[in-house]
Amino acid sequence: MEDRIAWAVRNADGVVAIGLALAVGLLDLLDDDLDNNIVSGATLLVLAALVYGSLTERRRRLADIRRATEGTGRAIEDLSMVRSLSGPEITLAHEKARRDTSRWVFKGGTGTYLRAVTLPECVREAQRQRRSLSMKIDIVNPADDRVCEAYARFRRTFGYRNETDPFTEWTTERTRKESYATVVAAAWHRQRLDTLEIDVHLSSVAPTLRFDLSDTCLIITQDDPRRVSLYVERGRPLYDYYVTELHQSREQAVKLDLREATPLGDEPTVDEVRRLLDRLGLPVPASFTDRDVGDIIDRALHAEDPYRR
Repeated sequence: MEDRIAWAVRNADGVVAIGLALAVGLLDLLDDDLDNNIVSGATLLVLAALVYGSLTERRRRLADIRRATEGTGRAIEDLSMVRSLSGPEITLAHEKARRDTSRWVFKGGTGTYLRAVTLPECVREAQRQRRSLSMKIDIVNPADDRVCEAYARFRRTFGYRNETDPFTEWTTERTRKESYATVVAAAWHRQRLDTLEIDVHLSSVAPTLRFDLSDTCLIITQDDPRRVSLYVERGRPLYDYYVTELHQSREQAVKLDLREATPLGDEPTVDEVRRLLDRLGLPVPASFTDRDVGDIIDRALHAEDPYRR
């Protein structure tokens, strides 16, 4: 009964028209003396009701079309939530993302660009504005031979060869050194900015993409700057999806407790770095000489932008 009443309310115009038509038709059949004016007037009422119903139906269709258009607009907007970047646009996007952010999340291979540009620039901006900074770094585990070898093989196969980079060949040893360097850089910067909260997570999965997430956007890049990168603004669904995705990735990685880090000088010595890594439970391989550790220190604190031209 409720369904029938609801249907009648939704289609009141049609119900009225049918009711009038039936009433006039029955009166005309039952009463031969029915005044023609009454019949004509009733007929006009029926026609008016039908016209009203037609107009109402048209309004409903327009409303449906409007809703469908709005839905299409939202779909197009969602499709455009990812913007492609190339060439200098990538550098500019990173600069803008670093400008006023209070957090930075990175997931990638060994964090070379992170050490050379992102980390020191974010720290410098936080010092200038006297605010806190939270950084979460997810890189390959230098103690995991398998993942270091896999990442080095991937970079040799698909990586961008930068002739200005003095370390042009990707090997398992280089991968280890680059990851160790990121750990050292994180500890060094943490000891020089009290408002810096920085976590390092070591993954056993070799990534093929790099993710940089700030308060305002997500930038997805590859190791080859000639290839197109992706830019997602905060507030778009994909940004929120990757916040969760990156969190889950860190949950499955080994987290270093940098609170246990031993002090590092402004220009750390080999012994200081060895003690630091030992304290963090990440000692360098026995085959690493003092020269190798010195190489790690140089990569940690004096890295150059690998994509600067």
